[in-house]
Amino acid sequence: MKYMLLVCGDDTADASGMAPVEPWVDELGDRGVRLHGHRLAQPADAVTVRVRGGEVLRTDGPFAETKEYVAGFDILECAGLEEAVEAAAKHPVATIGAMEVRPFWEDEDAEGEIRRLDAELTAAAGTGDVERALACYAQDAEVVAHGRADRGVEALRKIWAETGPVTREVLEFRVHVDESIAFGHALVRTDGRLLRVTTGYRNVGPRWVIVHEHVTEATS
Repeated sequence: MKYMLLVCGDDTADASGMAPVEPWVDELGDRGVRLHGHRLAQPADAVTVRVRGGEVLRTDGPFAETKEYVAGFDILECAGLEEAVEAAAKHPVATIGAMEVRPFWEDEDAEGEIRRLDAELTAAAGTGDVERALACYAQDAEVVAHGRADRGVEALRKIWAETGPVTREVLEFRVHVDESIAFGHALVRTDGRLLRVTTGYRNVGPRWVIVHEHVTEATS
């Protein structure tokens, strides 16, 4: 299960004796617990935006004036809340500030959406439906196939139009999802050719799209 770890600093605390953060990052990264994260700029660099009566109200500074502020974030993959709390307690900032541990909303099936997208691509290939196939790609998608690189939906439209209907059979398909991006590794048979396809996906809000595709002949 994924957890967002909000690292809350305290501008009145003495951080001179705080342990460095790098060992914590390295340890959790090596264990596959910390997926990624980053420091944030100081609260003085923040901009708070509100919309009231259709008017955009912009205020320089953080949402709330308080001595504690969000100094950074980390995304953790843990077996449960207790493991996430244990990881948060080992963060050096916990000794001078506070760590907020919050689980991700769990009503999405990103891997399932990507597998359905791949099935849609297979269906489009089988009928030679160019527009249906292009709907699976981002406007700036890049496809590298057999040493040739094509970028943008118009270039892909020409390729799909020239290709025509083909049988696309997915023999293996592994997916790794990391928030708004994902990668797929597939073994695909198309009209007798065995191909290895590596695909990069991006979440553009309500759906996933292909942003990069690399196709090579399978050697085994």
